[in-house]
Amino acid sequence: MARVRLSVAERREELLGAAVQQIEERGVAAVRIADVAAALGVSSALVLYHFSTKEKLVAAAFTHAADADLAHLHKLLSRRTSALRRLRAAVRWYAPTGQAKGWRLWIDAWAASLREPALREVSRALDQQWKSALTGVIAEGAAAGEFPCEDPAAAAWRLTAFLDGLAVQMTSYAGSLSRAAMLQWTDEALARELGIDQAALTATAR
Repeated sequence: MARVRLSVAERREELLGAAVQQIEERGVAAVRIADVAAALGVSSALVLYHFSTKEKLVAAAFTHAADADLAHLHKLLSRRTSALRRLRAAVRWYAPTGQAKGWRLWIDAWAASLREPALREVSRALDQQWKSALTGVIAEGAAAGEFPCEDPAAAAWRLTAFLDGLAVQMTSYAGSLSRAAMLQWTDEALARELGIDQAALTATAR
C-alpha cells in the first residue's frame, strides 16, 4: 500500500514522534538514524533531509517531548485560582510519579548533554522555561500577600533542584520511596520555600 503523502510539517511531526519513542526504548547514546527510519518504514536519507544529523534530530525530539509538558505546566499555572493553589498543583505534577517516561527522557538527556552541545543548549533553555514559569507565579503570590517569599527566583531554583534530584533517585531506583512519601516531601519543600506552615499549604491549596 502506498504511503500517504505528508506535508513537510506533518512529516517532521511524524519523525519527531518516532524519534522520541526510539530514544525512550534505546537511550540517546544508542539510538541511530536508521532506528527512527525503520520505525516508520522510510529511508535514513529522508530523516537526514529533515534534520541533517543525529544530534539535531535528538535535540529536536527532546524539545518536541518537553514542549507538551511545558504546555501542561502553563495550563496549570494559568488557572483562575490563587497562586498558592496553582503552585501546589504544578509542583505536585512536576514531581516524579508512576513510570515517569518524561523523567527518564530528561535524565538521559542530561547525561548525553555532557558531550553533545546541541542537546545541552536545548535542555538548558527548556529548564530555564520551567524555572521562569514557577518564578512568575511565586512572585505573583508574594505580591498579593498570599505568602512571604522574598526571592521567587531562588525559591524556584531550589524547588526544581530538589524535584530533579528526587526524580533521579525514584526513576533510577524504582520502589525506593513511596509516592505518598514523595508527595509529602514535595509539600514540605514548597511550604518551606514560600515561608508558610505546611498545614496552611495543604488546607488552603485543596
